[in-house]
Amino acid sequence: MARPTGNGKSKAPLISVVIVAYQSGPTLERCLAGLRAQTFADFEILLIDNASSDGAPQMAGAADPAIRLIEPGTNLGFAAGNNLAARESRGRWLVLLNPDAYAQVTWLESLVTGAVRHPAVRCFTSLQMVADEPGLMDGAGDVMTSAGIPFRGGYRRRLPVDLAEGEVFSACGAATMIDRDLFLALGGFDERFFCYCEDVDLGYRLRLAGETTLFLPGARVEHVGSASTGVRSDFAIFHGSRNRIWTFLKNTPPLLLWLTAPLHVAVTAGLLLLHLRRGDAGPAWRGIRAAFKREAFHSILASRRGLQAGRKASSADILRVMAIDPVAFFGRRIVIRPWKGPRSGGA
Repeated sequence: MARPTGNGKSKAPLISVVIVAYQSGPTLERCLAGLRAQTFADFEILLIDNASSDGAPQMAGAADPAIRLIEPGTNLGFAAGNNLAARESRGRWLVLLNPDAYAQVTWLESLVTGAVRHPAVRCFTSLQMVADEPGLMDGAGDVMTSAGIPFRGGYRRRLPVDLAEGEVFSACGAATMIDRDLFLALGGFDERFFCYCEDVDLGYRLRLAGETTLFLPGARVEHVGSASTGVRSDFAIFHGSRNRIWTFLKNTPPLLLWLTAPLHVAVTAGLLLLHLRRGDAGPAWRGIRAAFKREAFHSILASRRGLQAGRKASSADILRVMAIDPVAFFGRRIVIRPWKGPRSGGA
């Protein structure tokens, strides 16, 4: 099956693959090469250029006319960039792929067959391996601790031989598939986050809406991680610290919020001490302070009121898919729950 030309005249594809690029020159071509090699071909590619200065998105678009290059003229961040692409996409499924993630040839096929097996599920996440370090995981679904601290399960741990398909708390935005209509109905990513934790926030909102996220270990990518911003850059630490608090305050159901707020404060303080030992406490502290700035804080609380008023999931439903250990992130524990939903139907 030929890949659509992206000119809007061909039949709408099943999948819209979205890549948001910012200074992604060192990795973008390898990312796109992985897509060109896919065994499943009914997809389009939307490439968002967040005002890169390296020219990589323009070169990619010129080399492959099938790529739909979108240039907003400014850096929208990961959240707003994906939202823009989602509105422009034509596929039944929205597949998000980081420009530093390299898909195995059967990646899209594995996602699609997973959707066929599980027609009641509308969000799927991939097994992420560390790029160029065989056997080392980058993540097996996102985990949320009872203290409201998210992390990627299995990060930089050896791949287990018995890693099973199952339910995870949320999907890592580096390599995930979600029903486009569902994504848009939920408002997409929260653009206030700009980047970091926006995928966990979306996953939490999916949970509140009664939706499931399923981990498919057969759908594999290799991921560099923070190739554009740096894993421990001031930018990453600031946004991660701020957005982690916003995710907790905005989404945690009332009963869980009151029960776990002391844990969240204690763990946040402990993480700040770790940053102090590493010498990068400054951006972490600025991120914590920014989370409580008057206008932003009241905006997050307003969103919280709307989410909690309309939620379908109970506190018990949310707690069931969490890591009960409030500091489970120290071991980068994998938390995958058995999924016993319907197993027949179509994508």
